[in-house]
Amino acid sequence: MRVRHAHQEDLERIVDIYNSSIESRLATADTSPITVESRQGWFNSHDSTRPLLVCEMPDPSSGEILMVGWLSLTSFNPKPAYHPTVECSIYISQQHLGTGIGKYLLSEAMDSLPKLGIHRVICKIFSHNTASLSLFKKFGFEFWGELPDVCEMDGESYSVTILGYKTP
Repeated sequence: MRVRHAHQEDLERIVDIYNSSIESRLATADTSPITVESRQGWFNSHDSTRPLLVCEMPDPSSGEILMVGWLSLTSFNPKPAYHPTVECSIYISQQHLGTGIGKYLLSEAMDSLPKLGIHRVICKIFSHNTASLSLFKKFGFEFWGELPDVCEMDGESYSVTILGYKTP
């Protein structure tokens, strides 16, 4: 496995991975697929201090290098005083869930925080997404709050847990 910064030609696969998570109702409040065009501005907002990282690995059967997941660190709020705080999102291709890719991506991102000037990381995770909550807690993220029943999908209400991390 290797992690690298995303390039423009990665955007289509990034969107494919994101769209593959919609049906499970675990990782996003989008209820129908998004388009590459709709994510271009978001993609462009990433830079050397707000990276978008992709994880690649060889396909065991063909040897072809596949993008299997991505992680973004985005500005929490555009106001200048919030600059040391980012929001973290991770998406893994459905066929690679539970294989350690999220852990690998998060480890790489957490190691880069000091040089990026990031002092706090916030995650908003569906409260029923126990795998993601567990992953972030293993990296020292703490419970910072919950937004009860703020999301409705398929006639069901869902809560969002806010986890946070302060750099030592």
